[in-house]
Amino acid sequence: MQKQERVLVDRVSPQINCGEFSIKRVVGQKVNVSADILADGHDVLAASVLFKHEREKQWQESRMTAGNNDEWFGSFQVDKQGSYSYKIQGWVDHALNWQYGISRKLADGQHVSSELLEGVQYIEVILKKTNGAERDYLNTLIPLFVNESTYTEAVKEAVSDKLKLILEKYPDKFLANTSMELGVYVDRKKALFSTWYEFFPRSSSKEVNKHGTFKDCIPLLKRVVDMGFDTLYFPPVHPIGEVNRKGKNNTTSTVKGDVGSCWGIGSHLGGHKDIHPDLGTLDDFKELISKARELDLEIAMDYALQAAPDHPWVKEHPSWFKWRPDGTVQYAENPPKKYQDILPIFFESDDYKALWDECLAILQFWIDCGIRIFRVDNPHTKPFYFWNWIINEVKAKYPDVIFLAEAFTRPKIMQQLAKQGYTQSYTYFTWRDNKHELIGYVEELTKTEQAEYMRPNFWPNTPDINPYHLQNANESKHIQRYVLAATLSSNIGIYGPVFEQMISEPLPGREEYMNSEKFQFQHYDWTVDNWLIKLISGINKARKDHEALQQTNNIKFCHIDNEQLMAFYKWNDSKTSQVLVFISLDHQNAQRGTVQLPYYDLGIGPHDQLKIRDIVPDVTYTWNGEWNFVELHPNMPFHIFEIMK
Repeated sequence: MQKQERVLVDRVSPQINCGEFSIKRVVGQKVNVSADILADGHDVLAASVLFKHEREKQWQESRMTAGNNDEWFGSFQVDKQGSYSYKIQGWVDHALNWQYGISRKLADGQHVSSELLEGVQYIEVILKKTNGAERDYLNTLIPLFVNESTYTEAVKEAVSDKLKLILEKYPDKFLANTSMELGVYVDRKKALFSTWYEFFPRSSSKEVNKHGTFKDCIPLLKRVVDMGFDTLYFPPVHPIGEVNRKGKNNTTSTVKGDVGSCWGIGSHLGGHKDIHPDLGTLDDFKELISKARELDLEIAMDYALQAAPDHPWVKEHPSWFKWRPDGTVQYAENPPKKYQDILPIFFESDDYKALWDECLAILQFWIDCGIRIFRVDNPHTKPFYFWNWIINEVKAKYPDVIFLAEAFTRPKIMQQLAKQGYTQSYTYFTWRDNKHELIGYVEELTKTEQAEYMRPNFWPNTPDINPYHLQNANESKHIQRYVLAATLSSNIGIYGPVFEQMISEPLPGREEYMNSEKFQFQHYDWTVDNWLIKLISGINKARKDHEALQQTNNIKFCHIDNEQLMAFYKWNDSKTSQVLVFISLDHQNAQRGTVQLPYYDLGIGPHDQLKIRDIVPDVTYTWNGEWNFVELHPNMPFHIFEIMK
């Protein structure tokens, strides 16, 4: 292919899989872009980032600046939800090249009458583009440049900043070269900053041994909000299968009154578009959603694409399941775990289009009821291209919808789900416990390409996972795990009543809970108030009050001379919010250390004073110099310091 363009645009960043997938941002964020831009010879180059929202016809332009080694940098801001396109454009700027050439020749003592005449040509090209004042100025330059008697004044104006600004403003992009278009998907702010609380509606009753209802949940909403949570996530609320229903502690035999696992969806009472009658009615659920919304609390639903053996789909759509020669369907397994009460969906079915349409219809049904957040169960066991299709279908109509991928699996599978469109992702934080692995994991999430597309959501525990380090752990360990999640990541969640009341007795040798709520309803004292709950509330308030804690990627770990202490610095993009966080990883003993402040990042000198305010509790200190002493105790194993200006 013959191309006359001289400028080459290379290594455009960010981009995912050579532009196959969109990077992610939220409304109001900047997209920082870089590229290698070069041409033959020594001519002056110029470059811009061109960008537009999917509903806009005209490209907007933001000029780039040159760095070292032919690398150029630029940025643009995304102000609307939905998809943006961006591309890099580079060109030889002959007008600026002319001005630069004159300045070099004048510095060498050369006479530039001929060059001034060339300048007239560049001025005439842009005259019609300029405004009145600019046009008047340029019209005064033309006679100056052509008249030898005004040579001294002409050369002064030829190299002036005033003329340079006009030439930069109205470039003649002759033979400009443009990169391929790349994508940005822009979500609402909650995609970046959210605080989740999980409980089972069936455990909401104030009465012992009584199944909870949606009406029982309504009085608990204020408690959740008062603790600082903005998202209340419910496990599945659909009818539960009766065939192969699980008993308490995952036994395969049941007794009268066993309620089964709510992930065993479907029975003669209905399927994925129905409400379990013991929880109430659809109208009760809609009322709960409405009451939560009045408190600025969103209800998140579980989206679990699987079926109990007696789900209506099994009879109505048998081809959606893989049948064995003996006429049965293999139940779901994740060795050593067995799910006899769950049938996996057969996504290789010849009837896959109807299957996909029904999966989309389920989402549409609950969206129509007011749901805008879905926690998706085991997405890694369904095809990637299915997720790409269904998420794009939903987002095209409902850009507010957030999808959280519950996939604890191999790293590249988790990353691929995020690339395909998932808004947030569960992570390995649940198991990362020592300083080295915590720092390494956060650096991987925030300093690699993953930062452009994977939004981590840190959960210390889930109904499925009772991590070994929390089993029978003391209050200090629970505080430590919560503050780690809440300050390292802007998206966090807890399996609430179990965590805050420190109910962590395990099944022996397993990362599972004894008397797991997955298989039975529990009775909680919802009036409990303890030190852990007070600190969770205080930490959540700090997150709401400080933008530095409302993002994940702006983080720098600080050197501190104690392996049991972590220290890091976080900031928002404008640096109007900056915090220093210190966390002890020892839940038994006091720990002391000396931290090296990132004084350059803080904008101070190594010997300057730094005024800091401890957010929880409210105490102000003044530190001096680069190195400062920290001591943390098990009952208060953290500091969150606001940098005072």
